[in-house]
Amino acid sequence: MAPSASSDVYQMSNGYAKKSNSPILASVLHGPRDLRLEIRSVSDPAPHELQIAIKRTGLCGSDVAYYKNFRNGDLQAVAPLSLGHESAGVVVAMGESVQGFHIGQRVALEVGVPCDDCRTCQRGRYNLCAKMRFRSSAKSQSGATSTHDNVHLQESEKWRLTTVPRIPSHVSLDSAALLEPLSVAIHAVRRSFIEQGDTVVVYGAGTVGLLVAAMAKLSGATTVLISDVDSGRVEYALHNGFATKGYINTKTSPLTELSDKLMAAKETAVDVVDIACADQPDAEGADVTFDCTGKEICIQAGLYVSYSPIMPSSFSSLIFIRLQTTRPGGQLVMVGMGTPIQTLPVSAAHLREIDIIGIFRYANTYATGIKILSSGVLPCLDNMVTHRFQGLDAVPKAFEVAGRTVDHEGSLVLKVVIET
Repeated sequence: MAPSASSDVYQMSNGYAKKSNSPILASVLHGPRDLRLEIRSVSDPAPHELQIAIKRTGLCGSDVAYYKNFRNGDLQAVAPLSLGHESAGVVVAMGESVQGFHIGQRVALEVGVPCDDCRTCQRGRYNLCAKMRFRSSAKSQSGATSTHDNVHLQESEKWRLTTVPRIPSHVSLDSAALLEPLSVAIHAVRRSFIEQGDTVVVYGAGTVGLLVAAMAKLSGATTVLISDVDSGRVEYALHNGFATKGYINTKTSPLTELSDKLMAAKETAVDVVDIACADQPDAEGADVTFDCTGKEICIQAGLYVSYSPIMPSSFSSLIFIRLQTTRPGGQLVMVGMGTPIQTLPVSAAHLREIDIIGIFRYANTYATGIKILSSGVLPCLDNMVTHRFQGLDAVPKAFEVAGRTVDHEGSLVLKVVIET
């Protein structure tokens, strides 16, 4: 069972403690599955900086992609990288100009550091800043060769004040670490146009998919279907109130021919809409479809128009009913990062005016996320932590578990957390 916030209590002080060039331990990825423990030093925090001792770090799909391949989609690592970007910790040192914080205070961590000066930043979309330094990730610029900003799977790091939100006393460090994927979900739902009573389909029942489904419900969708290849994850989503309906995608056999791939996508679209819209006499498909997998078949299914033979109750004749995952005039929101180049039936979106919306990380979400976590309107996020590991020497084992949907004992793997 995940710990409650009451167990995350740390000694408080108003002093400006400093640890000049303190040695710390870090887990550093040098190549695919090549993790090494290294000693680093952390200098004194600048006047407006905090030094944070990392206490919780969750592993997400992008971390696993870097661990396995030294890249995540189009983002190729070019230098040793310390992974992990879902973290929470406590303040252990403060710059001399810091106000409103104290030693021992529990905080969440927003890991993106934009330039704040470019046109994109000035328009509030700092997640798209070309000079963004997103810690524990490869550079987003094409052809980037500079070193990466490392953090999280190390014992402590310095942070600027604007990216260190304080967390309420009743919110656990586990939930605070999950504020990062919750931010992705908040940003994705904000970019969509969900209205009260809408039908939403979510492909992928991992951490982000679950949180997107929960945010869709919170935004007014009355039907939220979640789909995954793993039955345990779909059952978890339904049992814990993240979604109202579920679909287990059994079409997992590898296909090579494009025609076979598109046919599988058509069949998936028919199955999903049949379940999602079963009680809707005026059903036209989902109002909004979120893909949280990055998988080609899921994005194809989100766009495709297919024709499914339906036998009426009289069995007198065979009729064909036009079905698609996303209704005419609906939206397909691409959240997951997967195969960089995919073949999609774009004409299906063109002819039905389906908006295709890309999502890259998040912007201006942490304050909202903390209010949502604090209010208790979401299913308990602490329960999403299915596996935890102690210490940085356990990081390789943690990654091997995080890359699976079930562990060696057959138990569901959802969120793996490392405690330091």
